[in-house]
Amino acid sequence: MKIVVDAFWDDEVNVWVASARDGIGLATEADTIEDLQRRLAILVPDLLAGDHEGPFEIELIARAHQTVAAA
Repeated sequence: MKIVVDAFWDDEVNVWVASARDGIGLATEADTIEDLQRRLAILVPDLLAGDHEGPFEIELIARAHQTVAAA
């Protein structure tokens, strides 16, 4: 089963905020994208364990932006 997760960097609280598109009730945050990936690897199977058999494919789509000064 494939789960698509959207994540964005929240400058106000300095964390990655993520939620699943599939309506499985997944919403979480993490300090780094690597921490977010580790967290998703734990949360997704926990959320789906009773309803679906694994393995679970997690597609993480991350968005971030930055403003830079002109040279």
